[in-house]
Amino acid sequence: MLMITAPTSNTPLYLEDLCVGQRFSSATHRLDEEQIIAFACQFDPQPFHLDRAAAVDSLFGGLAASGWHVASLTMRLIVGDRAPFAGGVIGAGVELSWPRPTRPGDVLRVDTEVIEITPSRSKPDRGIVTVRSEIRNQDDKVVQRMTSRLVVPSRNAGVATGQGAT
Repeated sequence: MLMITAPTSNTPLYLEDLCVGQRFSSATHRLDEEQIIAFACQFDPQPFHLDRAAAVDSLFGGLAASGWHVASLTMRLIVGDRAPFAGGVIGAGVELSWPRPTRPGDVLRVDTEVIEITPSRSKPDRGIVTVRSEIRNQDDKVVQRMTSRLVVPSRNAGVATGQGAT
């Protein structure tokens, strides 16, 4: 299997560059209490994301990052300084789960694997690439699983749509 660590180069990946089993690893991000509370104040103001003392008596038993915060960090880590795919990371659908809480001090990384590639029959300038991402903390424990369907352009997009050089 091919392992690519981000960022690899300034060359974006097209549909033809991808293969099932191909893997990507992101850089890391250290999440602290201040980030967790700031995100929660604006987007998910629940006591277990906002207040360390209140969080102790919650299902989480302590301060935990919002799952939506982790999902947002996932996107940032996947994109890095540039989107790995030509045209950007364009979602066509996603399934998320959070098997354990993300805590202050966790250092997150995203490990992604291409699990399916489906060229479009009706739009030959693109295809759908399904990837499975596991977001892991510093102890290599999965804090989020995400399966995404991404729209990825074909390298031959201009030729397929009649817009390329003749």
